Amino acid sequence: QEHEKPLAMTNGELRISSKGKKLRKPRTIYSSLQLQALNQRFQQTQYLALPERAELAAQLGLTQTQVKIWFQNKRSKYKKIMKQG
Repeated sequence: QEHEKPLAMTNGELRISSKGKKLRKPRTIYSSLQLQALNQRFQQTQYLALPERAELAAQLGLTQTQVKIWFQNKRSKYKKIMKQG
């Protein structure tokens, strides 16, 4: 019996292995320029409206999902630091 290779499309839409498990997308590596822009924007506002997110993603060459998740993670990290004092 031939083993099926996991299916994975580059855009991350389809990520299911032969055993039905979702394959994780590789971790996004942000450039220093991207991080600088993201951090700068986060200092201005912790939440982005959809058009703002789309614009920022386009400017930085990222997907809207990558920007959204970066902001979610940054807010979480920020709250954790604030909680510690």
